[in-house]
Amino acid sequence: MEANKLNINRVIDDAKFTPFHWGVLFWCLLIIIFDGYDLVIYGVALPLLMQEWALTSVQAGLLASTALFGMMFGAMSFGTLSDKLGRKKTIMICVAIFSGFTFLGAFASNPTEFGILRFIAGLGIGGVMPNVVALMTEYAPKRIRSTLVALMFSGYAIGGMTSALLGAWLVPQYGWKIMFYIAVLPLIALPLIWKFLPESLMYLTNKNQTEQVRINVKKIAPEKNITADTQFVLDEVTAGDEAPLKALFQQGRTFSTFMFWIAFFMCLLMVYALGSWLPKLMIQAGYSLGASMIFLFALNIGGMVGAIGGGYLADRFHIKKVLAIMFVCGALALILLGFNSPQIVLYTLIAIAGAATIGSQILLYTFVAQYYPSTVRSTGMGWASGIGRIGAIVGPVLTGALLTMELPHQMNFLVIAIPGVIAALAIFMVNLKNSVDGKIAQEESVHSSKVVEQTQ
Repeated sequence: MEANKLNINRVIDDAKFTPFHWGVLFWCLLIIIFDGYDLVIYGVALPLLMQEWALTSVQAGLLASTALFGMMFGAMSFGTLSDKLGRKKTIMICVAIFSGFTFLGAFASNPTEFGILRFIAGLGIGGVMPNVVALMTEYAPKRIRSTLVALMFSGYAIGGMTSALLGAWLVPQYGWKIMFYIAVLPLIALPLIWKFLPESLMYLTNKNQTEQVRINVKKIAPEKNITADTQFVLDEVTAGDEAPLKALFQQGRTFSTFMFWIAFFMCLLMVYALGSWLPKLMIQAGYSLGASMIFLFALNIGGMVGAIGGGYLADRFHIKKVLAIMFVCGALALILLGFNSPQIVLYTLIAIAGAATIGSQILLYTFVAQYYPSTVRSTGMGWASGIGRIGAIVGPVLTGALLTMELPHQMNFLVIAIPGVIAALAIFMVNLKNSVDGKIAQEESVHSSKVVEQTQ
């Protein structure tokens, strides 16, 4: 009977990259592009909204934070929900929420209505992210896992850039509402997503949906000899990991869970501080508005290169080392931005800062996904992401307060660099012995030592 048992985790880890994997990557990437489009849409509409509703900058800032608050609650609640409901269903619910309520934003008649709709849309935007990452992580072969998750996450930047380019092209002619009408596309695409996006194999195995597991395993590993009496098993769930939220603080994970939360908070604080205020910081340093907008583009390009390059390096070396080094490099680049440099050096430093903030945020998701067992993966990512969203809300506010102090230009960048150093320290202190890989390594070493003893 033992011969007919097939361990799903091992099959996925050792699989070759097949057309099935391409399919998972494509649909996850598409959902993340939609997600990125929906998040950036507010910035595109903002100048016209401020005119139409006579908003002050403080009111406009508060309106922007409604979606961020929604994202915080969405990441925490939908991350935990999917460990019970399944990744696919939760992703579908989140897409329906963010697409539908962003579309309804076009019909808002005042800032209060608009703010409520953006908050609800934010629930879906924040909720979809940990689940799509968890699904991609669960299907990706081990040797290219970080690269695939980073590639998928680059869709976020693609969605944001699409939103900005479409906005520049359509908004002057058709007004801000056109951007919100376009946001209904994911809702229309839901039947296709339902048909082609696979459910998590871990979830299907736990729910004894053997026929579906058999179909998916054949696509992932066609070389496996699967018969009608093949039993599909998972790595054993450690006692206590059945309750996802509680499990984040069991098996010696408490300290590392807090370190992840600190790293997420600091990283997202930097991402949103730079995203919101980089043009203004560069204008204060004496650069023109046009040049300052190009700096923002360089930041995002750096983010994409950092995510994909970092993902590639993380598959070659350990993701922990890669992340800690990226945060240190980012902090150094930000400090050096405070000094006058030739244009090419400035763009390089901003691209490095983008790689170390936007790129590291993407790698942080990958690290968290690989650290926790599959039973608590979405919960772990959802809570880390939710705590990170508090940093996203705090970042722009803190930077705004910093600018009102009228400190020297060097001091502004030094202050923004400090969270990078804290994030590097937090990642450095994550204890790998209590991660999934650490536990497997320990079990394998105990098993091999027993084998050695028996042979002697």
